[in-house]
Amino acid sequence: MGVLDKATEIAQARTFFLTSGFLTSGFLIMHPYRTHTCNDLSPAHVGQTVRLSGWIHRKRDHGNLLFIDVRDHYGMTQAVINVDNPLFATVTKARVESVVTITGTVVERSSDTVNTKLTTGGVELKITDFTVESEAAQLPLQVNSEADTAEDIRLKYRYLDLRREKVHSNIILRSNVISYLRQKMIAQGFMEFQTPILTASSPEGARDYLVPSRIHPGKFYALPQAPQMFKQLLMVAGFDRYFQIAPCFRDEDSRADRSPGEFYQLDFEMSFVTQEDVFAAIEPVLYGLFKEFGGGKTVDAAPFVRIAYDESMLKYGCDKPDLRIPLVCSDVSEIFVGSDFGIFSKAVAAGKVVRAIPAPNAAQKPRSFFDKLNGWAQEQGAAGLGYIVFDNGEAKGPIAKFLDAPRLAKLKETAGVNDGDAVFFVCDAPSEVGKIVAPARVKIGEELGLRQENAFRFCWVVDFPLYELDDKTGQIIFSHNPFSMPQGGMNALENQDPLTIKAYQYDIVCNGVELSSGAIRNHLPDVMLKAFSIAGYSAETVEKEFAGMLNAFRFGAPPHGGSAPGIDRMVMLLADEPNIREVIAFPMNQKAEDLMMGAPADIPMERLRELYLKLNLPVENKKAG
Repeated sequence: MGVLDKATEIAQARTFFLTSGFLTSGFLIMHPYRTHTCNDLSPAHVGQTVRLSGWIHRKRDHGNLLFIDVRDHYGMTQAVINVDNPLFATVTKARVESVVTITGTVVERSSDTVNTKLTTGGVELKITDFTVESEAAQLPLQVNSEADTAEDIRLKYRYLDLRREKVHSNIILRSNVISYLRQKMIAQGFMEFQTPILTASSPEGARDYLVPSRIHPGKFYALPQAPQMFKQLLMVAGFDRYFQIAPCFRDEDSRADRSPGEFYQLDFEMSFVTQEDVFAAIEPVLYGLFKEFGGGKTVDAAPFVRIAYDESMLKYGCDKPDLRIPLVCSDVSEIFVGSDFGIFSKAVAAGKVVRAIPAPNAAQKPRSFFDKLNGWAQEQGAAGLGYIVFDNGEAKGPIAKFLDAPRLAKLKETAGVNDGDAVFFVCDAPSEVGKIVAPARVKIGEELGLRQENAFRFCWVVDFPLYELDDKTGQIIFSHNPFSMPQGGMNALENQDPLTIKAYQYDIVCNGVELSSGAIRNHLPDVMLKAFSIAGYSAETVEKEFAGMLNAFRFGAPPHGGSAPGIDRMVMLLADEPNIREVIAFPMNQKAEDLMMGAPADIPMERLRELYLKLNLPVENKKAG
């Protein structure tokens, strides 16, 4: 018998032992903990003696009968014991969430007691033996309820929180998502590699987490913000297609869609590709993922919509548009030039812009509708939301009387509104106007009931600017990724106004959530040095800070590009969770604290001395100590 056949025989024997027990000297020997999971039993098992192990989920005392729902990772089964059973007192005493092993006979439920919500709802287990494997103490939070509990309590006792059905399901979903992504990437010829966790600090991007070196006093490693340089070096090394379920570390503040400390992404890179090749590789993966795990919601099929950055900022006020809202904004600044509405007229003359947000079929809304939106805008820090209503051939509202008929006609045409519609206005500096336009567009769409529900709407935002002006210094700086290839290459860098140069950089967006940034990389050393010089970096600085990658490119680098969709954000969308902590097994709180493990923590002085470190704490920390 071959090795494979022998292994198969052992696996089959083990399965038989776990599910059925085995006979020796005429006696049935059962597995000490379970013959089945708590999701296995059905009417087909009626009359069989089985054993289950799990947690006591809930108890119901009906006087002469005590019902117990026993739960494991797979599901739940109802067990029952009669008051005449000698074990009745032991079962009664056992606390909820205690770990127990129950042996009993499977019996069929009567038709009026079948629980259609449970896979095992057609049967119950009549207890003949009961063992408490581990007694639970008084619970700090309810496991068998989705009732609200303070987040700090949930995170401190996360292992209990993870037993709750919704959170447990989210983490299972996360595991399934990662497995799916891995399979699909391998099927496309990508190879999985692991890149270093201890690396060098990067001068670009967010703050690094630093790790002091004991062997090299005074020097520090950094945890990678992303495997960016390493994955590019893999392309230089000739591996052609790389991917990794990559951990990334950034010392930044928490947000609803971003976990402080660490996060995971589907990091991938490809050689000899154009931007469209990258899109063609990842689009079917994302479509398939959201189709598989999206709960029946509609999913945009590939190819996804492409929207230029400038167009996105104009039409949606941001570079991550939620396409479920069918409202498209427009620039109506010209309409107010020289108009009688002095506030906008003077603002436009001073360099500000006016954006219009259409509100279809809003003409019949009461005045309170418009007042509510105006108040909301003021809460966001704006001066308000001006508006005009077009109703029965008339223009109404606080601004309408200041515009003559030709201007009103031009407004309707430009904003794409008709009789029966309304239009809202935001006026601000070009760099600031989107901060109100983007959320106002979403708010108006939601208030009008226009958001497309049960849908995942994807788009690529492309043609990002390579440079922008620093608000404080007025100097030219990189707008996003400094390693993106400029469109037009060296010719554009030498002959174009830097603020007009676009990069081969792109974001993938779903339902208004940025899943990833990506780019076709700048793989030419001379083009890279020129690009950095425009942003104020000397050649010496670039050679020093990016020596590893720059030197590698001098030995022959293929054109390459990639992206890195965020795992946490994708699962958050699929689970329909507003907070990313709901889809991470052990997240930190908003203060970047692990309340369960007590991190970050003080370190004994002898450990600091080993690392040649001294603390120089802020005054308030010294007082607290």
